[in-house]
Amino acid sequence: MKGRSKDEMVAGCIEIAGERAICDPRGVLYFPALELLAVSDLHLEKGSSFARRGVLLPPYDTAATLERLGAVVEAYAPRIVISLGDSFHDPEGSGRLPDPFRDRLAAMAAGRDWFWITGNHDPVAPRGLPGETVDEVAIGGLVFRHEPSASTVEGEVAGHLHPCARIVQRGRSVRRRCFASDGRRMIMPAFGSFTGSLNVLDRAYAGLFLRETLMAYMLGTARIYAIAGSMLRPG
Repeated sequence: MKGRSKDEMVAGCIEIAGERAICDPRGVLYFPALELLAVSDLHLEKGSSFARRGVLLPPYDTAATLERLGAVVEAYAPRIVISLGDSFHDPEGSGRLPDPFRDRLAAMAAGRDWFWITGNHDPVAPRGLPGETVDEVAIGGLVFRHEPSASTVEGEVAGHLHPCARIVQRGRSVRRRCFASDGRRMIMPAFGSFTGSLNVLDRAYAGLFLRETLMAYMLGTARIYAIAGSMLRPG
C-alpha cells in the first residue's frame, strides 16, 4: 500500500469476524491479508439518469467519483476489487458511460480480479466493462453483498443503506458518513459523489447490529474517528 501514513492506518484499523481491515477516510475498506479493496454504492451516471427525467444536476458526478476511486486503487494496488452494488444508478447507466470513463475503469481493473455485485439500482451486468458480475462473493470467512441480510451473518460486508452517524459534543452537532460495524458485520458508506446518507440509528438498521458493540467509524478529512454506539444521536 502507498500514500497513507501509519497514524491514518491505525486510526481506521478494525476486525470483522477476525479479519483485519482498514477503514480508509476516503470511504473504502481494505483487507491487507487478502489484498482486497471494497467500495460501495458508486452510483455512476446518477446525474445523467436524473437528466433523462428532466431533473438537472451538475453533470460531473461520474468524473469526480472515478477520480477518487482511481486514487485509492493506485494507493492500495489491490489484487482484488469488489464493488458492492449500485455501481451504476440505473440498469442503463453503464451504457451511457462516456468512452474516457470506460477506458479509465478498464485501466483500473487491468491485472486484478474485479467483481461487480448486483444492486437494486443495477441488477444486470455492466455493458462493455471488464470484471465478473455476481450476486455476492465469499472469500475466506467474509461474504460481500449489496443488501445486508435480515439474519445475523458473521463476516458480512454490505452497502445499500449509506450509513452516517451523528454526535453532539460541547453543544456542537457533527454528522458524517461512516462505516458501521459491531465486529460481526460491516455496512459501508456510499462512495458516489451524489449519494445521500442515513443515520445508523434509523429503523432501517433495526436488528442488524448488537447495540452494545456497535461502532461508527466516521469519515474525517484525513482520518477515521471511532465512535461508540452509546455516543450516537438520531437525526
